[in-house]
Amino acid sequence: MIISSHPAAASRYDAVVIGAGHNGLTCACYLARTGLSVAVFERRPVVGGAAVTEEFHPGFRNSTASYTVSLLHPKVMRDLRLAEHGLKILERPVQNFLPLPDGSAFCTGPTMRDTQAALQRCSRADAERLPAFYAMLERVVAYLRSLLLETPPTDLHRLRDLWSTLQIGRGLRRLPLEAQREIHELFTRSAGDVLDAWFESDPIKAVSGFDAVVGAYQSPYTPGSAYVLLHHAFGEVNGKPGVWGHAVGGMGAITQAMASEARRLGVHIETEAPVARVLLESHRGSARVCGVELADGRRIAASVVAANVNPKLLFLKLVEPDALPDDFRARIERLRCESATFRMNVALSELPRFTALPEDGPHLRAGIIMAPSLAYMDRAYADARLNGWSRAPIVEMLIPSTVDDTLAPPGAHVASLFCQHFAYSLPGGRSWQEARDEAADVIIDTVTQYAPNFRRSIVGRLVLSPLDLEERFGLVGGDIFHGALTLDQLWAARPVLGYGDYRTPVAGLYLCGSGAHPGGGVTGVPGHNAAREILRGRRAVRRRNG
Repeated sequence: MIISSHPAAASRYDAVVIGAGHNGLTCACYLARTGLSVAVFERRPVVGGAAVTEEFHPGFRNSTASYTVSLLHPKVMRDLRLAEHGLKILERPVQNFLPLPDGSAFCTGPTMRDTQAALQRCSRADAERLPAFYAMLERVVAYLRSLLLETPPTDLHRLRDLWSTLQIGRGLRRLPLEAQREIHELFTRSAGDVLDAWFESDPIKAVSGFDAVVGAYQSPYTPGSAYVLLHHAFGEVNGKPGVWGHAVGGMGAITQAMASEARRLGVHIETEAPVARVLLESHRGSARVCGVELADGRRIAASVVAANVNPKLLFLKLVEPDALPDDFRARIERLRCESATFRMNVALSELPRFTALPEDGPHLRAGIIMAPSLAYMDRAYADARLNGWSRAPIVEMLIPSTVDDTLAPPGAHVASLFCQHFAYSLPGGRSWQEARDEAADVIIDTVTQYAPNFRRSIVGRLVLSPLDLEERFGLVGGDIFHGALTLDQLWAARPVLGYGDYRTPVAGLYLCGSGAHPGGGVTGVPGHNAAREILRGRRAVRRRNG
């Protein structure tokens, strides 16, 4: 299906983008802004990749995979004119609601004073320490934000890479020694160890610790898990740092706005057009990209191909093995891609009535976390490692229809359930096709423990196991981040050390998705940065050619 303004695809473009997810669309827009002819080819019948809004039960629509917004970079939003194309993001009136097994609850936000007031009931000492903890996080997150739009260095013999590395090092050295220690600690220690050192009460540790395991197959006590907490803290909504929100119309509203800007810039976007392979030619004894071949046999010529797909999918499925160095290909094969995520949408006849707060209120517009302690999360991880999935899983629920009445019929609602930990490979040779509904029932039972009317209010559901996420969205291993956010797969080592600058061993072939720096989440940053490197590469070629 062709959804651009052009009647049909040309046989040649300056650049081809594989995959119309948010990073692919971002990359296409930045390239087209400079006058390049750009085509985007998408396997699915809709644009958006994992950031889409779809009807899953008659009359009920919701974000299908990604489900909440904060990390979308403000520069990308401005440059792509997303607000002008209709994107509206509403911040949560309460950031998090944590129902507890004893029938009480803990809420964070909307301000730190509100969180302190709630925390006073758990621990006066924790309430007093909270501002210092948030200030520490912001110091570290500010440093991370400064790196988001940077291209990681790959070769210190190149003047540009050496200069970039020196500048980053100087920026770190300019920080007070205390801040340097904080960065070192949060990059190397577990989230559990950090939080245990700061706080004594379970609820505040659970709310923060959830960010360390969401989309990550690990315990909050896994060394390095504190970085994943940081990764979820560098965002903002409507200029307010650290806030999460709802995109009106679901996450598909983001990618539809991006597609509108792409069409305005003349980008050709084609859906139901999977790329079968990347076409290569020999150039001075090495491989150079010359286009793509679609599954229907069409060949589209291009001097640049940007891939918004998992690195494993690109290099092990779409590129000829002989075109890649043996060591590079072996390292791609070893790339860890598994977030142990299980995703559900449910259509509800009524709002959940939580034992702690049974009536409608701001808490139902929050991120509702059902994982009352770090110990609970640690057991959930251990259970999944032993048995394939957690029998007492970590569940976050959002009810976007409480702020967006276009998603469900009057009086009804939709809820997103994002759940950990559910391994991609189950023990005993069991398949997710046979285990899917059993796991879904465990999740529903978990929510019903806190909201007794939940199970009986469900009138329809969409269930996506890790295998379903892989098959539907191309998320290899069901990994929502296109590769684990661990220190060996971050910055200059994402996806492989020496190729952290969005380039690949094949000249003219670039990574523009979450498998590149800075990693996963709906940010638009990999697409933005990859486009910049593509344009730099074209300028370098022009200089060499006189």
